[in-house]
Amino acid sequence: MGSASGFRLQVQAAWIGTKCFHQSIYEPAFLLGSTQRRIPALGILISLAQNHSFRMSFGFRYRAVVLVLAVLPLTGCLFRSRKVEQPINIVQLKTATQQELIDYINTQAVKIQSLQATVDIDTTVGGVKKGKVTDYQEIRGYVLARKPAMLRMIGLMPIVRNKAFDMVSDGQEFKLWIPTKNRFVVGRNDVETHNPAQPLENLRPQHIYDALLLRRIHPENEIAVLENDTELVTDAKSHKVSRADYVVDVIRKRENGWVLSRKIVFSRTDLLPHRQLLYDDQGNVTTNAVYEKYKEENGIEFPWQIEIARPQEEYDITLNIVKLELNQPLADDKFELEQPAGAEVVHLDKPEAHSSSSPPGER
Repeated sequence: MGSASGFRLQVQAAWIGTKCFHQSIYEPAFLLGSTQRRIPALGILISLAQNHSFRMSFGFRYRAVVLVLAVLPLTGCLFRSRKVEQPINIVQLKTATQQELIDYINTQAVKIQSLQATVDIDTTVGGVKKGKVTDYQEIRGYVLARKPAMLRMIGLMPIVRNKAFDMVSDGQEFKLWIPTKNRFVVGRNDVETHNPAQPLENLRPQHIYDALLLRRIHPENEIAVLENDTELVTDAKSHKVSRADYVVDVIRKRENGWVLSRKIVFSRTDLLPHRQLLYDDQGNVTTNAVYEKYKEENGIEFPWQIEIARPQEEYDITLNIVKLELNQPLADDKFELEQPAGAEVVHLDKPEAHSSSSPPGER
């Protein structure tokens, strides 16, 4: 009986010792090894086992060890808990059905028939393929767009305000005039040509047009699929937050089957499009457009900051709108760009691009 009572007292002492590792600092370091110092209860039991005056049966010792091992996890000394930061946006989320989002896209496509804007243009060229990234100085510019596919974009040099470039498209063909290089580039929108040595020649008015204005979803040859997603974004206080999104996947019928055509990403904080991804028939992203800073213009919500990234050509253009007019009449001559006399002409839609300095109208 005395031995059993003594053992119970010793086990109670072991239990108290396991309450916190910090209590092990009160134990003589020379009595316990490193493992024993980290687990006071284990050290006490080992000390007891080494004490010749403490005798007990094998079964009794076994039960004692099991008891201590059972209570150790309950002490909180073998583990610690910590909070995991959840990058969750606390803003109350809005909901919409697939049909409501499709209706928004189609309604927005009908609402905006023309656009003219004064913009500040930030341009970045380069990436992994080029081996470097070049940021160009911000320039002032003008953008004109008219349904179904007309676009003109003019960039002005800083300070002097001379033309840095002038490009126009009718949806089928495009023209690009670069005065500083005296080059007049002509091509078709459906022919992709990448010229790493001349980054500006990779610009296509159609790329800008497709990112500026949402196209309607045609039920005759397109299917829309809704998915729920989240996107990690940075808020106004530079905090990483997880933004819940609705993603409308538009699948288009081609001659060789169905392909992913584009994705339109709606933020569930405001149910407005904040991103549009355009794809080629092989499933590669051709354009990644980001829409921010929405403002109302003539009853229409429109983004005043539009970033257009072209990963294949490795250039990125951000349009910061200074002045915006929607649905104002735009005459045909606003989208005419004549070849300047003496300009070097580059035809990008021909197997071998050639240049000429012939007067306008002779080619």
